[in-house]
Amino acid sequence: MAGRFFMTKKERYKFVINYFLKHAPDAETELFYDNPFQLLVAVILSAQCTDKRVNLTTPAIFEEYPDSASMSKASFDALFPLIKSISYPNNKTKHLIGMAKMLENDFSGKVPMKVEELIKLPGVGRKTANVITSVIDNQPNMAVDTHVFRVSARIGLTTNARTALEAEKQLIKNIEKDYIYKAHHWLILHGRYICIARNPKCSECGLRPVCKFYNNNPIMTI
Repeated sequence: MAGRFFMTKKERYKFVINYFLKHAPDAETELFYDNPFQLLVAVILSAQCTDKRVNLTTPAIFEEYPDSASMSKASFDALFPLIKSISYPNNKTKHLIGMAKMLENDFSGKVPMKVEELIKLPGVGRKTANVITSVIDNQPNMAVDTHVFRVSARIGLTTNARTALEAEKQLIKNIEKDYIYKAHHWLILHGRYICIARNPKCSECGLRPVCKFYNNNPIMTI
């Protein structure tokens, strides 16, 4: 079948969405949190760091700083020891304190639910803002991290996307609005456990029938 694989983009998207609706209907973030503020802290910490490591770190942070009011008063020297096991702890400590202060000063201590407002916060980029709004508010926003970028390209959901934003636009254009907030979790979890960067587990993947990568690589044939 390699080299002779033809399918329309619409057919591919339909197959992928139906597959995940059946096999992962309740997919959700693996970060631990109890409220929007905690999720925001966890997502900021998760940049270039595993969710597992973040989840080991946040309980102590949340116990000491349960809300933006308390974290906004934290000193660098007090917060840093709780974050030092995370990647880029210096920057993330500064970001968390700055984020908490801005929440208190500009948003009455509440996490905003608009992407354009979230990205004003220290340590918050478009990806983080999309995660917060889609997870907390089920908004049709697509957060594209390295997993989502890789998986969507391999399967053939995106074509020649050079940046995360280009991939995001293609995915949003082709995924039904009601499923976009879930699609991020589908793709990220698939990339984390099946379609891994090196030696993807094609033998375990239910998307083989529509996957461009699998069908164009004879070496992956089972």
